[in-house]
Formats: sequence, C-alpha cells, structure tokens
Amino acid sequence: MFRFLKTLLSAILLPLLVASCVTSEDFADTHTGNFEALWQTIDEHYCFFDYKNKEYGLNWNEVYQRYKPQISDDMSMDALFQVLSNMTYELRDGHVNLSCASNTSYYTQWYEAYPMNFSDSIFHKYMGTSGDYRSTAGLQYRVMRGNTGYIRCSSFEYAIGDGNLHQIMDYLGSCDGLIIDVRSNSGGLLTSATKLAGLFVNEDTTLGYISHKTGKGHNDFSQPQPIVVSPSTGLRWQKPVVVLANRRTYSAANAFVMFMKGLQQLGNNKVTIMGDTTGGGSGMPFSSELPEGWSVRFSACPMTDVKGQQTEFGIEPNIFASITSEDYQKSVDTILKTAIDYLQK
Repeated sequence: MFRFLKTLLSAILLPLLVASCVTSEDFADTHTGNFEALWQTIDEHYCFFDYKNKEYGLNWNEVYQRYKPQISDDMSMDALFQVLSNMTYELRDGHVNLSCASNTSYYTQWYEAYPMNFSDSIFHKYMGTSGDYRSTAGLQYRVMRGNTGYIRCSSFEYAIGDGNLHQIMDYLGSCDGLIIDVRSNSGGLLTSATKLAGLFVNEDTTLGYISHKTGKGHNDFSQPQPIVVSPSTGLRWQKPVVVLANRRTYSAANAFVMFMKGLQQLGNNKVTIMGDTTGGGSGMPFSSELPEGWSVRFSACPMTDVKGQQTEFGIEPNIFASITSEDYQKSVDTILKTAIDYLQK
C-alpha cells in the first residue's frame, strides 16, 4: 500500500506535508468518546464520501446512527475494537485500518471476494532457478519463450532507480515484446510506481491527478494537481508492452496500472492491460490517533486518472483473462501464457 514519504513526494504533495497526521481532540477517553472521535475524524478527513454514496449508497450520518447504539462504556475493549472496526468496513476501503496494541483490522473484501489469478508455485516454475533470471531493486526479470521480456514486480516497497531500469532494459532490449507483471502487488512507494512508468514515456507526461482536503466538508478539496511521470534517464522501452493485473493489484500498483492505461488514453496503442480488474485503492492514506491511543489510517487525498475518472474500485483490463482450474492443476499460468501469445501475433 502507499507509503507517505515527505522527501520523495514533496514535489507532488507539498501542501499536504503539514497535514499528514491529524489528531482527535476534545473527546473523552471513554468508549463513547473514542467512537465519536473515530466517526468525526473520518467524517472530516475521508475523501471518497460522495463517490461511494453514488456507487453503493454510503451515508456516513446513517452509519453513525446505526453504530452509536452499539457502544456502551461498560463493554469490553475487544468488543469496542470490533464495533469500531465494523464501522470502518462500511467505507469498503483497504486503506482504512484501525490498530490497537494487540490487533489491526483490515477490510479485505476488495480481494477476497474475487479469484486469485496468481500462484507463487506456478510463478516459480516459469521463472526457474536463480540462475535463470536476474533481479534488481525488487524486480525479477528474464527472457521467456518467443523472445518475450518479462519483469515481475511483486511490490513497490523498494526504491527503483534509473540505473536499475537501465540495467534491465540493457538485458531485455532485444526482446520483441515486454510483460510487466504486477499481479498481487499490494503497493508500496508511489515514487517507485512513477519511476517504473518512466520506462514508457519519452517526455514529462501527466498521467493522473491528486487533490487534498482544504476543509472539513465532504466536498472541500483543492483543485486537482497533475501527477507528472518523467522519462527514465537510461534506455527506455519503445515496443509493445502488456501489463498483467489481478484483484490484488492495489494502491501504488493500482496507480502504476492507472499510469499505463493513461498512456493508452493519450494515444499509445503499444500498451495493453491484461488479466482482471485491479483492486483499486486510489486514496493517499493519512493517520490519526484516538483518545485511547489507537491509531486509525484512512484515505484522505483522492487520485484520478488522466481523464479525471476515479479508480478507487479498480481499473478494468483491455483483455480479461483468468487462470482456469484445469490450468492450476497443470501448473499453467493462463494469463501469462495469453500475454506471451498476444505479443507474438
């Protein structure tokens, strides 16, 4: 998921740096006070209320009325934690987490309700042993059948530099097509996602927009600021590329898919998104603390694609593909096979 790095994201999010953590004040350290603090913090700072009201009828005031009767000051701490966690699940947002000393709640239906479409064991069969592939900055890469280049990006937790990308392009540059596999990548550094996307642009290119809250109202946002992807300084890819995604492609990985689909929207017909709809997660998360000392994280800054469209609930591929049950049994990655076949046409 996104990590908020003040130094690396300042060019995009400078107005947000002073507000990366909000605090709950003027609430008693009681069960009722913690409930009120959590509800109000989200009410004033969460960024997708209107969008989710349109998508599935979310009404945060109605949520308050429904959950408040479940709170009593004589309930156990475990029971309080569960009720407050359930309330955050109403947002249907994997970036919203409530944490205490012994537990952290997660909304997981954004991926658990869908097919996996990825298998570590099958992946290792395709990659072979350590001598069959190379790796740098958390990226594994090799040449597959049909002279197809393949890069596996399982996480954006690692910083990616131009030197890393130049090294990869130098090795894969003679391939006829390239596959970037971000399936089951749950995110990490937004800067790494933008850096990887820089392999596919030849000039500074706006591929999304981000806003920040300017007040406590649900619609109090700044004007959208462009997210500009700059070209890598070394070798860059100019040939067809297929990006593989699944429902567990989330947060910064969702942003990477958004950038690549943005290139399509700007007229680059060499980019194809394949697999399943991504998991979404397009809000930059901030954190707050309840009177009890529990921490809560929530989406506060919405990002949209280059056309101004929301991607919070995912990005559809150009070509849907799934790993069939028969292929799981045969250790065949249907999606990867489809991508290789597609690039060889």
